Amino acid sequence: MENQDLMVLYDEKENTRTRFVSFVGNTNRFDLAITFTDRFYGKLLVLDLQSNRFAIIGPDDVDEPGYLEEVYQLKEDEADELRQFLHTLV
Repeated sequence: MENQDLMVLYDEKENTRTRFVSFVGNTNRFDLAITFTDRFYGKLLVLDLQSNRFAIIGPDDVDEPGYLEEVYQLKEDEADELRQFLHTLV
């Protein structure tokens, strides 16, 4: 593929802040990389380093029934522990 075949939609650089957090609940250990950026309208980019899954998360997403279970492939009790932690951030 030649460069002329590519249509770049955007190519921007931004200084971000990333926080690495590891915690253990009653059901699971979580190792997270949480990126704070202006890119996603105040939402956080949350990467689960154990499962290599990520999501863009804001307050509405944390409280959305089944959302964390779906994106991180967690059981309900595991998602509740993650949700409890994420409430301290958003």
